[in-house]
Amino acid sequence: MPDSFLDELRKAFRADALLIGDDIDARYFTDMAGVQVTRPRAVVRPRTTEDVSRLLKLCHRMKVPVTTQGGMTGLVRATMPHNGEIVLSMERMNAIEEVDVSSGVAIVQAGVILQKLQERVEDEGFMFPLDLGARGSCTIGGNISTNAGGNRVIRYGMTRDLVLGLEVVTPDGTVLKGLRKFIKNNTGIDLKQLYIGTEGILGVVTRAALRIFPAPAERQVALCALSSFGDVTSLLKLARLRLGGGLTAFEVMWNEYYRLVIERVPGVASPLPTHHPFYVLFEASGSDAERMRADLEALLEEAVEQGIILDATISTSNASAAAIWRIRDSSVELSRALSPRVGFDISLAIDRMEDFANRIAADLRKFDNEAFSVVYGHLGDGNLHVVVHHADVPDRYTQIQELVYGITGEYDGSISAEHGIGMLKRPYLKLSRTAEEIETMRTLKRALDPHNILNPGRIFAV
Repeated sequence: MPDSFLDELRKAFRADALLIGDDIDARYFTDMAGVQVTRPRAVVRPRTTEDVSRLLKLCHRMKVPVTTQGGMTGLVRATMPHNGEIVLSMERMNAIEEVDVSSGVAIVQAGVILQKLQERVEDEGFMFPLDLGARGSCTIGGNISTNAGGNRVIRYGMTRDLVLGLEVVTPDGTVLKGLRKFIKNNTGIDLKQLYIGTEGILGVVTRAALRIFPAPAERQVALCALSSFGDVTSLLKLARLRLGGGLTAFEVMWNEYYRLVIERVPGVASPLPTHHPFYVLFEASGSDAERMRADLEALLEEAVEQGIILDATISTSNASAAAIWRIRDSSVELSRALSPRVGFDISLAIDRMEDFANRIAADLRKFDNEAFSVVYGHLGDGNLHVVVHHADVPDRYTQIQELVYGITGEYDGSISAEHGIGMLKRPYLKLSRTAEEIETMRTLKRALDPHNILNPGRIFAV
């Protein structure tokens, strides 16, 4: 990066928008695991879309690469600055500009924290259904860039399904004003889809129009213990049949996950014994509280009569529902307690999940006596998370990655269900995408970012 570029930055931005050299805090170059990279020479913190445009015009002209940062909760090192890159932090673009309950739309800037949006629309009797464990720190821009999924995909879909329109700044500084507050819009190529789930390599999302929904009057959460994975899938089928659109979430936890969360994460209570092979947390919501409760109780009674579940508990208040969800939301704390570990975010057909998990467990034991896997995930949408604890020896991390991703490829799964590719998964993209698909992605990148300045090297090399 030439010194003349830093001079240009100083001319273009107010002093409080620009951090240079030793003034840059470690949080701009430290990932979720606490691993640091080289300090970037500059961090720019815009307040407006015009600021972002001004920066990218300058970077485009001087061919200076830039990585965009949000809440820094990503797990694939997509936002860690490389040598020669500057950081574009969206932390100051954090305004919730409008909540339109008549249209069911919220207009927000990309730096808005997910939980802040959830709480704001709750004040209007609405909900923004995207929900995940990092809700208190992840940003809407990051959610859009990774097409985040989370706990309620089975009913509301991925982030992609919640975005009505986007304002985006392209790599040369052009502003695409695509904010629209309606669902139907068949006017050529749906440009917003180029920027959802593409990890910031094609443009910088600055503002978004998002779908919001009337908050359900009642939310019921149940936790069930089951003896086999076959029973888990039977319960999912029965829940879909009996609850229909009221089924909001359906989460599965293998025994190791449930037991270790209870044992190792402070403050997590165990409403059921920890010796059962499988546990399912599911949530139902609706406008008729009395009917919702009756439907859920009837479902559980039927599941007991059919021998599907061994034991169950139902939430009796918002506090008890939160306590049950706390078990499932403690995955990050558990992962830290299992260090050294490798985490995976996999999608595959539900009917192959049990064999997939068993295969990983068996193959791990062939070369690491200390290794074991912890499996849990969003069963209703085919997403499993796998955390592998392993012996602290050189090259073991890479060895386990190659093992698990290789098995994922054999089972026709996706190496990334909702976390993205970034840098960590880039070598394994070929296991889930064909060479022709990857080359088409490169073609898009070359066309929209000819100088390769936006998040270069993420997902694939150009």
